Formats: sequence, structure tokens, C-alpha cells
Amino acid sequence: MGRYILRRVLQAIPLLFLISVIVFALIMNMGDPLIAFAGRNGQVKGKDRERLIRQLGLDQPIHMQYLVWLIGNDWMKIDVDGDGVPDKFGERRGILRGDLGTSVVTRQPVTKMIADRLPNTLLLMLTAEVVIIVFALLLGVSSALKQYSWYDNIFTGLSFVGYSMPVPLLALGLIYIFGVYLKRAGLPYFPTVGMFEPSAGKTFMQLIWHMALPVATLSIISIAAYSRFIRSNMLEVASQDYMRTARAKGLPERLVLIKHALKNAALPIVTLIGLDLGFLLAGALVTETIFSWPGMGRLFYDHALKSDLPVLMGILMLISVSVVFFQIVTDVTYTFLDPRIRYH
Repeated sequence: MGRYILRRVLQAIPLLFLISVIVFALIMNMGDPLIAFAGRNGQVKGKDRERLIRQLGLDQPIHMQYLVWLIGNDWMKIDVDGDGVPDKFGERRGILRGDLGTSVVTRQPVTKMIADRLPNTLLLMLTAEVVIIVFALLLGVSSALKQYSWYDNIFTGLSFVGYSMPVPLLALGLIYIFGVYLKRAGLPYFPTVGMFEPSAGKTFMQLIWHMALPVATLSIISIAAYSRFIRSNMLEVASQDYMRTARAKGLPERLVLIKHALKNAALPIVTLIGLDLGFLLAGALVTETIFSWPGMGRLFYDHALKSDLPVLMGILMLISVSVVFFQIVTDVTYTFLDPRIRYH
């Protein structure tokens, strides 16, 4: 197992390198990197533009800019002020040494900005993931146990409706029903923006109350998809030979499905969960924006509008590393669910 994990890690290095090259090339061509310095006229002109371009190293070929982003600029000197004397255009150690750069909008280290927002995203996304797994298992297994019953038919119809709902429409619908309509009716209602009320402070109950609608928005669509997938896999596994053997031994049908079928049907579910976990760090761009949740998705959206390249690169590479890491964790998890799977 250790040799397999080491091999996967070594295979991930060129993959991440290729991803970084592609993402860097796309990000550098997505817009004007000096938009953050623009005044009321919306652009930087003349000598100011030339000076900023030299300071940010944007006058260098794109492969040189990539090398500076990757390994830093300790080895590189550039004439920043145009006086003919080479000097550095800002200390950078490079991402390989843990330096994600500095935001051109806030002038703060990207690492600090991500560290400030990441706990908020993990709080929201992990809560949603737990809700998704619990309810998807309950609904999927119960639907498989009652195949073609009225319960199964109703569940099937509702799951198709839930899965087809666009996220913005679902979020706005929940806001109107549980945030606006209940408030107008004089009933207890859910808050629709932020993580807590400034007057109450960041308490546990405030966080739970404010998370209700964002978590529901993130969960409903995934619960509909996961539960249908679980139901389908449960029914497929139920027709296997070892399931007929278990029934022949006289075991109750519920015990056969839950104890024998669920464990074997869980392998595809683990794959889906592993993919989801890799993207948890990215946050939920639409949901966090609608509910003003200060997480990674909102951070990416705000700085994408301003073409803040260091922040965008830092977030995208963090997501890439997390996806690769959780895929390795998923592969290892397979060996615990199915003893027949062995890696060498």
C-alpha cells in the first residue's frame, strides 16, 4: 500500500505541473491585470501603466512570469524604475516555497487571504456534505427497500424535481419562502445574508441559524442525485449471486439489503464523495455570493471581477492539489470496503 501511495504521489507531480501551466496561461489572458489600479475612468494610461507593468513583471515573456510565480524571483533582476539599473520588482519566493504571491487589489499575501476565508467555506461545505450523505443514504436505501411502492414513486418524482432545479432559482426560492414570506407573516424566519448578526456576535447558534438556507441550497440537489444513485446501486447489487445465497440462508430481506448490499453498493458512492471532497475547498460560488457567505467561492468571484491574478492562481492550485489528494484517499478507502481490492 505504501508503495502504491508513493507512486500515485509521484504521478501527481507532473499532472499538477501541467495543470499549473494551463491555468496560468488562461488566467494571464482573462482580462486586464491592471484593472485593480484603475481610477474613475476605469483604466490606467500612459506612464503610470508602463510603471505598473514593469513593477508587476508583466513586461516579461509569459514563460518568465510563470517561472517567477513557480520558483520566485531571487534569480531575476529587472529595471523597475527605468533608470537603467537592474533591481528586483518585488520579493517573491514562488509557490514551490509556499509563497502564493500578493493580491494586487488588497496588497495582502494570498496565503493570508485564503487562510481567512477557508474556515468559513469548510464550515459550510462540510456541514452540507454531512447532510447530503445522511439524507441520501436514508432516502436511497428506504426507496430500494420499497421498490415500486407509492413511497418509491413519490420519492422518484421529487428527486427528479430537486435534481433539475437550478441553484440560483432554488436559493432565491428558499430566501423568499423562509426568509421573506415567514417574516411578513410574523413567524420565525431564517436570515438570508452573512454568518451572524453584528449585534449578537459570532456564536454557535448564530452560525447554525445563518447556515440553514445555504446548506439547504447546497444539499437539496445533491441529495436528489446521490439518493437515486444509491437506490440504483442497491437494486443492482440485490440481484447478485451472493445476495441470493444470503436470502437462501433465511436472513430477513431488510438485513440482506442493509448488511450485504449497502457495503458493496457503497463503492461508487465513495467515488462521488471523493470528488466532492476535493472541491470542498473551492466553496460554492453561486451559493456563497447569493447568501453573502464570506468563503472561498465569494473570494474567487470578487477577485475574478478585478482580474486579481495571484488570488485566482492560488485558489485554483489549492483546488487542484486537494482533488488529487482526495482521489488518493478514495482509492485507499476502497480497500477497506472491498477486501478483494489490493494495490501493489
